[in-house]
Amino acid sequence: MYGLLIAAHLAPTLAVSLLVTLLAVVAGQSAARCLLVAAAVLAGQLSVGWSNDAIDAVRDAETGRREKPVAAGVVGVATVRAAACAALLLCAVFSLACGPLAGAVHLLGVIAAWTYNLGLKATVLSWLPYAVGFGALPAFVSLGLPGRPAPAWWVVVAAALIGVGAHLANVLPDIAADLITGVRGWPQRLGPARVRILLPAPLVAATVLLAVAGPGPVRASEVVTPSAVTVAAVGGALLGRRFPRLPFLTAILIAAIDVVLLFLRRSALG
Repeated sequence: MYGLLIAAHLAPTLAVSLLVTLLAVVAGQSAARCLLVAAAVLAGQLSVGWSNDAIDAVRDAETGRREKPVAAGVVGVATVRAAACAALLLCAVFSLACGPLAGAVHLLGVIAAWTYNLGLKATVLSWLPYAVGFGALPAFVSLGLPGRPAPAWWVVVAAALIGVGAHLANVLPDIAADLITGVRGWPQRLGPARVRILLPAPLVAATVLLAVAGPGPVRASEVVTPSAVTVAAVGGALLGRRFPRLPFLTAILIAAIDVVLLFLRRSALG
C-alpha cells in the first residue's frame, strides 16, 4: 500500500485536488457537489500519477531513480497499472455525476494528461496536455453549477498558463535524467538554464490576468499580488538549483494565491 501511495505522486495529486475543491467552494457549489468535485479530481489525479509510474517503469529503472517505487521494486507494475485504470473509471463516474458537459470537460483534461504519459512528454508539444488539463478545471467547476454557466475566458487562460508553469517546474529537476533516456520534450530542448529564466513568465502572467481582467474596479490587493507572485516565482526558480523541488512547490503556492484572486472575482466562475 505504501508503494502504491508513493507511485500516485501524492503531493501534487492532493494539492490539485484541494485547490479545485476550494475553487468549487468559491464558485458557490453545494457541499455535496464540492465533495463530488473533490472525488472526481482526486480519482483523475490518481489515475494520472499511477499511469505515469507504470508507463515509465523501465525508463526509471534505467536511470536509477530509486525514489520511484515501481523502479525500486516496492510495488509491481501490474498493480500500479490496474490501480490507474480503476481510478480512471471512478473518475469517469464521479465526473459525469456532476453533469454530462462538466464531466466531459473534466475527462478531456484527464485524457490529455494520459496522452502526456503515453508519449507526448517526449515531444515539443509536451506543454499542451498541462495547458489543456489545467484549463479544463475551472470549466469543470463552472459547468457543474445550475444552468451550466461557462467560465470567463480569462479564467480558463490563466489556469492553462499555470499548467504550463507547473510543467516547466515539474520537469526542471529531471531534465538530465530525461535526456539520457531520450525524452526530449519542450523543457528538455530548452535546457535547465533557459527553463529557469522562462519559468516565472506563465505563472506571473496568470496572476496578472486574474488580477486585472474582468468587470469591476481593480482593488489595491489585486495590484500588489502580481508583484509578490513575481518575487516568489523568480526566487523559486533561482533557488531551484539548490532545492530541486522548490520551483514546483512555488507553482502550487501561486496557484493557491490565484484561487484567492478568483474569490475576489467570484462572478468569473458563473
